Amino acid sequence: MILAIDMGNTNIVIGCIDDEKTYFVERLSTDKSKTALEYAVGFKTVLELYKVDISSIEGAILSSVVPPLDSVVSTAVEKIIGSKPKIVGPGLKTGINIKMDNPKTVGSDLIVDAVAAMVEYGYPICVIDMGTATTMSVVDKSGSYIGGIITPGVRVSMEALANNAAQLYKVSLTAPKKNIGKNTVDCMNSGLLTGAACILDGMLERMEEELGYSLPAVATGGLAKTVIPLCKRPIRIDDDLLLKGLKIIYDRNR
Repeated sequence: MILAIDMGNTNIVIGCIDDEKTYFVERLSTDKSKTALEYAVGFKTVLELYKVDISSIEGAILSSVVPPLDSVVSTAVEKIIGSKPKIVGPGLKTGINIKMDNPKTVGSDLIVDAVAAMVEYGYPICVIDMGTATTMSVVDKSGSYIGGIITPGVRVSMEALANNAAQLYKVSLTAPKKNIGKNTVDCMNSGLLTGAACILDGMLERMEEELGYSLPAVATGGLAKTVIPLCKRPIRIDDDLLLKGLKIIYDRNR
């Protein structure tokens, strides 16, 4: 069993996974003011909550889009399991060919998602990750990571509206019953959630036109279960995609 951690701008996803199954997935808040000890306490509490024997954890791996916290979280992990985690980045084998203008600038979470999607579902494939940002990453039919899109996440969009429009406010994100809302809350939910689904449908259609062939898709991330059912085209949902990718990369670097 390994400890897999993905550190995003809003949340840190933590889980334990082995060749057989994913034992749990939890989210903690990303906080740049926390010390290594505070993070260690948080991680240890989650492990205890799920009754994970720390001695059964053989190692750890970390992907991160918050570089200032890499050292802090790495130290926190070492306090718990006795060794530092592998960190996804230059020097770590991923097994994927990245055809980008500057491959080093591609977020490690996007690479991890793409690696898992290729192994789990084959390629070509588009990987959708709905977090602070909504990203769509494309692996072409030759198995190369060729790029994608980045757009504001649903919650970021909602906060932008609430902060910049005097008569709008934060709402509970629930799937709208109708596209045409009859009150402010319904109108915002339709615009935010159905609007997000329309972006996914529309971008996948345009990507297929650009590629010249069909592009299946798989989605992961906090709001995937809310948005994907609103899409017109079939898109798989895999909540464990990122942890699976971290396990694959960990195994490739044993």
